[in-house]
Amino acid sequence: MTALGFLYPGHSGEDDYPRIEQLLGSDIRVDLVHTEIGADPHRADALREPGSHAKLAAGVQELRHAGAEAVVWATTSGSFAHGWDGAQEQVRSLAATAGMPASSTSFGFAHAARELGVRRVAVGATYPGEATRLFTDFLAAAGLEVTGAHSAGIGTAAEAGAWGEAELLALARAADSPAAEALLLPGTALRTVAHLPVLEKELGKPVLTANQVTVWEALRLADRRVNAPALGALFTREPLVQV
Repeated sequence: MTALGFLYPGHSGEDDYPRIEQLLGSDIRVDLVHTEIGADPHRADALREPGSHAKLAAGVQELRHAGAEAVVWATTSGSFAHGWDGAQEQVRSLAATAGMPASSTSFGFAHAARELGVRRVAVGATYPGEATRLFTDFLAAAGLEVTGAHSAGIGTAAEAGAWGEAELLALARAADSPAAEALLLPGTALRTVAHLPVLEKELGKPVLTANQVTVWEALRLADRRVNAPALGALFTREPLVQV
């Protein structure tokens, strides 16, 4: 059994996680601990506050007791808002507190793009423009070329959590460009897991979404490879093992 730990701010799209657990198989457990979110608006100052050391440390003990082998700070904006260096310090501090490998959703996007072998990406964000620019700056620091970014201008995670397939498809179409090798949809408030096959079929390219890459990043830290095509191209990089 591989136990994966996640610190998830507030309550919005967290039901993606049990869905992912079902698709991964019976020997992987996904443990989610909710952290205090404080103010919800997608402003740069408000985005940094939920990722403070004190708030992350408060949720770590429960994950340790659950036997987690790795922990991921399950938010994109709460990590990239600190900038590349600040996000690195954030996960170093989290790893030291947790006593296990740690990462965040923002680094999950960077590592997942590398796994897929893509360098040019498009971004479709629910955030206002300022927050979207912070994310594209983070991706640039990771060595990715952003071919274009579309901001839906939503002010809170709660609003994003109410989106369904129609809104996701509209965002994906608005953000995609022929030059992009993959589309990135940040925001762990978005419920995207059930719609990944439709999104990738519609665009004809890999689609990386926040909750998807968050769990993939935890598996990477735990040195696990899982073939789960329902979770998109990211989860089909390794061949199935014939038993």
